[in-house]
Amino acid sequence: MTDSVFPLIIETGIGVDLTGDDATKAAMRAVEDTIRRVLFPRMRDILPGNDRANMRVEATIAVPGADRVDTDAVRARFPYGQVSVTAVEGGHRQPNGLIDDDGNEGVILIAVAVIEVGW
Repeated sequence: MTDSVFPLIIETGIGVDLTGDDATKAAMRAVEDTIRRVLFPRMRDILPGNDRANMRVEATIAVPGADRVDTDAVRARFPYGQVSVTAVEGGHRQPNGLIDDDGNEGVILIAVAVIEVGW
């Protein structure tokens, strides 16, 4: 098969950092949530050259503080494929009820991932 098929599959996931206000951690957890719920048992059979390296993966992560996301760290969570990661402003930030030693209120940071797979 040489024709490009994109996207073939779309999946979503949610990631949360409960106390650290860490956009990268929430983004990686959203990707991991998505990956752990999906199985593509015959994907290799339909990829060009029957090679998972030819799989195209595009991840869009919506998270508060998108400019703080280390997209290389998020990309590294994918086991194979030609992966691109884009962080966009979105998700949710919620007070968590904790107060640090400086009197600052802690937050829960929630990221949403949309992952598209094809070739």
